[in-house]
Amino acid sequence: MTNHEQERGPAAPARRPAGLSDASVEALGILSEALETVERARGRLYDFHQLTGGADLRLGEAVEHLRAAGHAEHAERLEREIVGRNVLPGYWTFQMVEAYDDTYVEPFRRMEEQIRTDLAGGARHIHEAEMKEARRTHGHPDHTARPPHPA
Repeated sequence: MTNHEQERGPAAPARRPAGLSDASVEALGILSEALETVERARGRLYDFHQLTGGADLRLGEAVEHLRAAGHAEHAERLEREIVGRNVLPGYWTFQMVEAYDDTYVEPFRRMEEQIRTDLAGGARHIHEAEMKEARRTHGHPDHTARPPHPA
């Protein structure tokens, strides 16, 4: 792509469709930001899932070490009461992740996509593309409108 081609502006999928108002672009931007926040929360739920699961595995190791050290009563009590315990009534962390995905994340993703399709023909990040266009230095090699095509 030549420098001239890179200066034409945002790539077509991020361009504002004809007739889409500033208020609509702002609303879509806020909706997108909300979904991004949910995705971050989902990541933290996976952190919780992995940390809790790792702790439970280490707890199993502690039980074995207590047994080996001659503390069978404490080991058995710990194993019976805590190892493999639900983190919420009826839930292990993987079930929390699945319930969050099925009940909240996936419906949110579908709704965001449908609204974006209805209002903007599916274009994503219109607000950000326009912000980039407004903030970049035209003609500067590190401020091109679009990435270069792969060779």
